[in-house]
Amino acid sequence: MSSLTLAASRPTLADRLFSRSLTTDILLIGAGAALTGVLAQVTIPLYPVPITGQTLAVILVGSTLGALRGALSMVLYLALGTFGLPWFSDASSGWGVVAGPTGGYIVGFIAAAALTGWLAQRTWDRRVLGAFVSMSAGTLVTFAVGLPWLAASLGLTLEQTLEAGLYPFLIGGVIKALLAAGILPLAWKLSSKRDR
Repeated sequence: MSSLTLAASRPTLADRLFSRSLTTDILLIGAGAALTGVLAQVTIPLYPVPITGQTLAVILVGSTLGALRGALSMVLYLALGTFGLPWFSDASSGWGVVAGPTGGYIVGFIAAAALTGWLAQRTWDRRVLGAFVSMSAGTLVTFAVGLPWLAASLGLTLEQTLEAGLYPFLIGGVIKALLAAGILPLAWKLSSKRDR
C-alpha cells in the first residue's frame, strides 16, 4: 500500500528520519520556511543587502527535503512574508521587500533550494566534498538571481552591483557552505547508526 507524498523516489535525509506522507511533507515544508524566517533574523546590517543566516537555511532545507519540497518551502517563505508575516531580514515583510533590492535573493532561494535538493537526491550531501559543492552551487544560484535584480532595482553598474551584492558575502558564503557540508554528512552517519 502506498501513501500520497511529495517526496521524490530518491530519498533525502528527511525521508530517512520521518515517515513519508502528505501530512509529513506539509509539516516539513512549513518547518523549512520557519527555519529560514528564524535565520533571517540573524543579521549583520549592510546597505542595500544585509548579511543574514537565510542562505544557510535555504541550502540546508533544500538538501534535507529534496528539490520539490525544498522549493515549496521557499515559495511558502516568500508568500507568507509577502502577505505580512514579518520574517524577512530585520523582521520586515510585504510586497515592498520582494519588489525592492533584496527581492531577487528571496526569489533565488526557490531555485537554490530546488538545486541543492536535486543534488541531495543524487547523494551529493552524504560526503563533505559533494555537500560543499552542492551548497556552493545553491549559493551561486541565489546570487545569479539576486544580483541582476539588485542592479535593476537600484540602477547600479556591474561594479557597483558586485560591490554591494556579492563581494561582502563571499567569505560568509564559503563558511555557510562548509558548515552545511559538515552538518549533512554527519546527520546521514548518525541516522545510519540509529538504524543499526
